[in-house]
Amino acid sequence: MHLVPAPATVTTLPESFALTPATAISAPSGHAATQLAGLLRRPVTSAGAITLTLDGPAELGREGYLLDVDGTGVRLRAHTDEGLFRGVQTLRQMLPADVEGPSPQTTPWIVPGVRIEDRPRFAWRGVMLDVARHFFPVDDVKRFIDLAVPYKINILHLHLSDDQGWRLAVGGWPRLTTYGGGSEVGGGPGGFYTQDDYTEIVRYAAERHLTVVPEIDAPGHTNAALASYPELTRDGVAPERYTGIEVGFSSLAADLDVTYRFLDEVIGEIAALTPGPYLHIGGDEAHSTEPAEYARFITYLEQTVRRHGKTMLGWQEVSSAPLTPGDIVQYWRALSGHEPDIRPALDAVAKGAKLIMSPAMHTYLDLKYSGESALGQDWAGLLEARQSYEWDPAALIEGVGETDVLGVEAALWTETLATWEDLTYMTLPRLPGIAEIGWSPAGGTWSGYAPRIAAHQARWAAAGLRYHHSPDLNEA
Repeated sequence: MHLVPAPATVTTLPESFALTPATAISAPSGHAATQLAGLLRRPVTSAGAITLTLDGPAELGREGYLLDVDGTGVRLRAHTDEGLFRGVQTLRQMLPADVEGPSPQTTPWIVPGVRIEDRPRFAWRGVMLDVARHFFPVDDVKRFIDLAVPYKINILHLHLSDDQGWRLAVGGWPRLTTYGGGSEVGGGPGGFYTQDDYTEIVRYAAERHLTVVPEIDAPGHTNAALASYPELTRDGVAPERYTGIEVGFSSLAADLDVTYRFLDEVIGEIAALTPGPYLHIGGDEAHSTEPAEYARFITYLEQTVRRHGKTMLGWQEVSSAPLTPGDIVQYWRALSGHEPDIRPALDAVAKGAKLIMSPAMHTYLDLKYSGESALGQDWAGLLEARQSYEWDPAALIEGVGETDVLGVEAALWTETLATWEDLTYMTLPRLPGIAEIGWSPAGGTWSGYAPRIAAHQARWAAAGLRYHHSPDLNEA
């Protein structure tokens, strides 16, 4: 078996199960049953040799499951539908790669005999998709969700605004999208999501047990908003729309009342559209905002997010401002060949915040694989498959331990990525390794992981996905 992420415990049993085109599924209604029925292309019935039940012990938690396979069938137990759904992903990987393709099963598939007890190490296992630098339509976002699902990713962080474009319609501020959404890196047409589009993405993700976390970046990375509404600028003059890739030049004006009305109305409307408990306020690379003004912005944003019923997330720079215990800080600026700047993480923990670990040198999926890569950037170094796997979120920073870390998140920035094939190429094979870091018990080794993920290349090929043929996997 080549399971990714590696389950918590696996016991091999002597008898395997032969799954045939006639094998039936028995399961309670829910997203887990729906997905398994779709994968196997057969209906759910009242009795079958593949059974899903919700009688698993409560100790499994929300996402844990028990999976037993022997000569008589497959039994998957959990305490919640989400737990069953995670177990379905494991069962999926025990089937031949053909299950990922479009053709129906015609011959028996042998499922190895096994007993698995599994649950995640960290509650947060996310991937961020930047739709601001280049816009990606709803169908591409759905496909990106489907790419992440087999690896037990449970958070989709959408970077919805930046200097190059504003991507989500806000009723009271229509020019954010009708004008500010009409650009992207390189001068393309851009685009935006209507509120119905966004609701559809949230629904699609929820059916696959992913929580959508919207990000509206402030006070920097705001040129698209300033270009749309000159009253938000310090001098009342709208800048041109921006199609480059530089950062740090834009800022909201801290001394204007309209700035705070704008932020409150935007946050309120997006919070109302988002059923999940989180809202990301960005806060990174605000180089054109004075430190005192920056602290004022972050304090206001934190209070506003909380007033609208959400928990605030921000990039690591927000740790310089006052925080409320329970806020979440996303640590990112750790670069290849450099000692990581640990101060933001330590400051966040000291203020009672939890950390999402996204160190660039391990988790930034937009980094080039090598110096010859046609796609990606190299500002944080180069990132091959092995480096994306060989790290521990609770050991990266001295003074930050297991209980300080809420989880891990990979980040896919899109300055150089414009097509669906670009997204998949930069995501695979790196995302699965980061997902395993978030799910599996600590202590995994590259020698144990590499053969497992190398085998998944056949699955990606069967699904028609473009991926990077990593030299790290050549000898796995």
